[in-house]
Amino acid sequence: MYSVNVTENSPIGTPVTQLRAADADDGSNAEVVYSFSIYTSEKTQETFDLNPSTGEIKVKGGIDYEETKMYEIHVEAKDKGAVQRSAQCKLTVFVVDMNDNYPTISIASFKNPIKENVPIDTVIALISVSDRDSGENGKVDFSVNRPLPFSLRVTSEGYYALLVSEPLDREKVPEYDITLTVRDRGTPPLYDNETLTLQLLDVNDNAPQFPKSFYTIPVMENNAPGSLLSSVTAFDPDLHENQYLVYFIVEKEIYNTSISMLFSINPEDGNLYALRTFDYEREKEFLFHIEARDSGFPPLSSNVTVHIIILDQNDNTPVIVSPWRAQGFVVEEAIPRSTDKGYLIAKVIAIDADSVQNSRITYQFLQITDATLFSLDQYNGEIRTMRMFSYRDPRHQRLVIVAKDNGDPSLSATVTIKLSTVEHVIKAFSDTTEFPLEYDIFSDLNLYLVIGLGSVSFLLLITILVIIVLKCQKPKPAKPTPPCRNSVISQRNSTIADSTLVSSDAYWYSLFLAETRKGKVVVRQPIPKGAGYMVSSLPRGTGLTETSGSRASTLQVSMRTATSIKL
Repeated sequence: MYSVNVTENSPIGTPVTQLRAADADDGSNAEVVYSFSIYTSEKTQETFDLNPSTGEIKVKGGIDYEETKMYEIHVEAKDKGAVQRSAQCKLTVFVVDMNDNYPTISIASFKNPIKENVPIDTVIALISVSDRDSGENGKVDFSVNRPLPFSLRVTSEGYYALLVSEPLDREKVPEYDITLTVRDRGTPPLYDNETLTLQLLDVNDNAPQFPKSFYTIPVMENNAPGSLLSSVTAFDPDLHENQYLVYFIVEKEIYNTSISMLFSINPEDGNLYALRTFDYEREKEFLFHIEARDSGFPPLSSNVTVHIIILDQNDNTPVIVSPWRAQGFVVEEAIPRSTDKGYLIAKVIAIDADSVQNSRITYQFLQITDATLFSLDQYNGEIRTMRMFSYRDPRHQRLVIVAKDNGDPSLSATVTIKLSTVEHVIKAFSDTTEFPLEYDIFSDLNLYLVIGLGSVSFLLLITILVIIVLKCQKPKPAKPTPPCRNSVISQRNSTIADSTLVSSDAYWYSLFLAETRKGKVVVRQPIPKGAGYMVSSLPRGTGLTETSGSRASTLQVSMRTATSIKL
């Protein structure tokens, strides 16, 4: 019995061994012939070649350790004598393993796709690995080349389990290419790769997102109903029905009106429309919320604040409130011919319901009889004399003043003032009304009267009261009073009675001039039902619509007729 080793995958013709049999005879009786005995399998005879003359055995076919690890070759040697004699031996050939087999990866199971919200430690796949080699050549190492949120664990059945080790998010990574690698420990090592593509299914885990948390949308007043204001759209990173959004306005009341009566939104694309025309003078802004809701289950939503700002348009014509005149009438004024240079003739005051630039008023002469005689301040509307009147100047002057706003295009209003120069200005007071003034206009005479009446005896008091009642039926002409800073006396020699009995128009103009010299602006407005007028004075330099920091005097015309008292 003999044994020999042969390396697997040895090339054809590689010598294995050489057998030699000895015969003591001579001549032909000593010549030996070698052959396979009947105990040698056909596979062995196909794998190895036996030289019948020399007894040399060589590789004839492929040798694979993983198929056959050992071969038994039975060899018979016969001489060539008349009577042949023979001998037998058994040659055992051991195949030596080589690292000629790559390790393999087998996927037993694979869950694909999976939902993005699967729990941690969810098993995605079961994997087995093998290597046909033996020893160190058959030992393998298995790994995931790109773990990310995955890991491997060996099960009790000998499988490798691929697990989810971290939370998954389809919006960040919609799919994963997981590369598995197995490597043996041979020299040189052999390895094998397998790539699994894992897709994630979307779940409704993202609420709609608006690009901004606050929208400011300017809208010009006098807009057309149904006009497009803006597009307020949101984005949802989910897929399919989880991504389909519906928009609607969160219901609320503004100015006692439902918001759905003022604005509408397209539920599909978020286009915001105005349902009616807006007026800056009535409403300047709107604040409400728009909600975007997806179609997932359960649905998710988010809100955004919308601030609609109405922009002013120059759609209001200036209104001249001073000098006041009935609509369509001309203002007529009489001034003393002896006025000095710089004398305040009148003050034109116009107000504009618009705002900012559209409400800024400038004044200028549209027509003037003598441009050298009067000047007009374009900002405060004061008309003053530029020189004294001469005997050549006409007694009647006609001034047409235009008040223009600063809008584009500009709107304007005009007032016509007819001036008459007289030697003395005396105005009769008619349609007398009582003004509760905040000024102390009671004279010393009234104070003395009160004290005197209090000192009269009871009997004389009854007599005096009867006389007063009789005298009240005859009005007493008002006495002129010199100008005073704390009184409302005109420099035109207009007078106001100590008992505050004044003519409506004369008192208005006198009050206007007096307040003007105090650095205040006076505005007269009609009281409802035409019963009288409201006269308001504000410190100069403040807008008509602003709140003065100092106390403004308000003089309200009473709707009753006063009776003069004659002592």
